[in-house]
Amino acid sequence: MFEILGGRVTLTSALYQVLAEILGDLSKHMTSQARYQRLMDAWLTLMPCDACAMLQLEGHQLVPRSVNGFGSDMMGRQFAVDEHPRLAHILHSRQYVRFDLDCTLPDPYDGLIPTEDGHLHVHDCMGASLYIDEQPWGVITLDALTPGTFDQIDPPLLHTLIRITEAAIKTAALIERLEQEAEHQTEVARAIYEQKAKFSFIGQSPAFNRLMDEIETVAQSDLTVLITGETGVGKELVAHSIHQASGRADAPLVAVNCAALPEALVESELFGHVAGAFSGATKNRAGKFELADGGSLFLDEVGELPLVAQSKLLRAIQSGDLQRVGSDRELHVDVRIIAATNRNLSQEVAEGRFRADLYHRLSIYPIAVPGLRDRLSDIGPLSGFFLSRMQRKLGHINLALSQSSEQALVSYGWPGNVRELEHVLSRAALKAFAERGKQDRLAVIEPHHLGLNESSHSVSVGLTTAAKQDACAEFQAGDLKSAMDEFQANYIRKSLVAFQGNRSKTAAALGLDRSNFHRLLKRLDIS
Repeated sequence: MFEILGGRVTLTSALYQVLAEILGDLSKHMTSQARYQRLMDAWLTLMPCDACAMLQLEGHQLVPRSVNGFGSDMMGRQFAVDEHPRLAHILHSRQYVRFDLDCTLPDPYDGLIPTEDGHLHVHDCMGASLYIDEQPWGVITLDALTPGTFDQIDPPLLHTLIRITEAAIKTAALIERLEQEAEHQTEVARAIYEQKAKFSFIGQSPAFNRLMDEIETVAQSDLTVLITGETGVGKELVAHSIHQASGRADAPLVAVNCAALPEALVESELFGHVAGAFSGATKNRAGKFELADGGSLFLDEVGELPLVAQSKLLRAIQSGDLQRVGSDRELHVDVRIIAATNRNLSQEVAEGRFRADLYHRLSIYPIAVPGLRDRLSDIGPLSGFFLSRMQRKLGHINLALSQSSEQALVSYGWPGNVRELEHVLSRAALKAFAERGKQDRLAVIEPHHLGLNESSHSVSVGLTTAAKQDACAEFQAGDLKSAMDEFQANYIRKSLVAFQGNRSKTAAALGLDRSNFHRLLKRLDIS
């Protein structure tokens, strides 16, 4: 492997080829450990030694990255530079270091290189520091159990190998960084895709297409949008779609659930506060308006805001000016407002629970999101979307709807809208998954898995056998929606009678929230 000229070991053309092949492999896709090992292979090919180690400097510790000729525990060790003078001498020298045979400095590898008695006696020991961009990267050390082994190593050869190793480490680090960046970009792209999938609309019905046209129309402007619709129709999806299609898509969309804000903290959440503004305010904190600066602010369930906070919200929306709680300093933000509510705000205004000026400021461009019962042809595509997500969670078991289940889904009234559809299908998928044969890769969802007749949201909850018979006797032929409306109206009237006209108790018994129940009464013309 070596050519001896005048007692010196020099590189032959064959060795150059070996070195080029080994170092050329570093550009290939491999782990960091594999790259270090290929460098180690180059040293072992060109340098006569019994043990070789490449250690990287991390803080004040030298950590093994690749070793050969050591015991199995070597890779788990760390060598504090200030505790090992030989390693410190190598690291701080810009020339290779060869220690005299009578050197009294303790050897850091004593007991780590397998020998007959476990100790390193008189032997050859040398090492070189590795610098990347004039900064110490680490060291490479060579040990030979036979004294004088390194006598015939050619200094230019060693110097060249050191420089090549440094260049290879730098190149490998660059390749690794590029691979990490590419992986990061892939993760970002995947996250964006999943985010879009999470906030993507599925549909093909006329009502759905009209909604998408509205979103496209308003998205490119900075107009304030008020999204209305029943619980579970997807108002949040509309808000995200508007933001993603706008010129602010690269800026944040900050969401605030107004219904979940304690009244005492509404101003702090929206506008921020300074340290000491109130008990518990230990440091300055930016509000949602500041966080959304340059982007969009989504005020979900805006109808739940107390009147006191509504006036300050109006000022911030109109001028973009705000003050943190406890501060006299005025801040200016550039924020697009997208609000949503399941309340009838015009009625709330009439009853004095919502400011008229704020309502008119929010509803510059109103968008009404249709309920699922008005998008019956979208139930199929939506079901496929939700079941695909469930398949991944269940270990990629195929999920399918039976024909009778498809008919049951279309025939149901969906008071909880798309959200209820998702929950129903999630429960049904788990039930079908549990009932399938252990070796079956397919789980078929049948009507009994859906449990629509048992759903707390169904209009038939709590219906007695006699009431069901009465309802069936009163069922009239006609279109599905009219039949469902008639069934709902009859049952709700009987429920109101049962609860002596108490609407709150009736709504609770039917599993509906108060605002949805009042809208349902109005739509069905029940006084």
